[in-house]
Amino acid sequence: MIKAKGISKSYNGKRFVLDALDLEIRGGEIFCLLGANGAGKTTTINLFLGFIKPTKGEAFIDGLNVHTNPIETKHRIAYIPEQVMLYPSLTGVENLRYFTGLAGYAYTAKELCHWLEGAGLPAHATGRRVSTYSKGMRQKVGIAFARAKNAKALLLDEPTSGLDPKAANEFGSMIEHMRENDAAILMATHDLFRARELRAKAGIMGGGQMRDIVDLDRVELADIESLYIAHTEE
Repeated sequence: MIKAKGISKSYNGKRFVLDALDLEIRGGEIFCLLGANGAGKTTTINLFLGFIKPTKGEAFIDGLNVHTNPIETKHRIAYIPEQVMLYPSLTGVENLRYFTGLAGYAYTAKELCHWLEGAGLPAHATGRRVSTYSKGMRQKVGIAFARAKNAKALLLDEPTSGLDPKAANEFGSMIEHMRENDAAILMATHDLFRARELRAKAGIMGGGQMRDIVDLDRVELADIESLYIAHTEE
């Protein structure tokens, strides 16, 4: 569902910020990118989103080349960044109506509330302006959009950064639900604990390269931290 084939990215012919990345994530799998700032995590996600073009190699979503099929691949993905950008003067329902409308859907108010509440947003909050929402509540609107769009691939960039433990746990539950519905999930994160709770695979990145890949549910947290530190100090 999400595949990178020898992807590299450099700017102005200088050193590669991403170097010969190979990656494959099937439906029902969660893959976390771990690494220090500048390791290449966000660059990887931006390449799959089609925001930037690879210097070498190819990125695929659902078998389609991202850069030769930009519109078709965007229909198949949902993106949740560290800060979900919504219209603060609109309610949760109004924001979801607007963004699902851009994606070609026409849901009723009842259906929109169903998606929002299914993502964990309290019923009493769906009609409130987003300017009153916490970060965790805005993230739930993002999850509701991904589910309403029936996204086959979910791309997340530091989605739990700044969330309190309860909100992070709720967010993790929603990601697990999407995995159970056969979505392929790629998440850049510093949150080793949450990644392990999700029973994800993880790629430890450093200097734009994939240094190691581990099954997090088979490794103790202390060992993951040791691997992370070892590779980020290389």
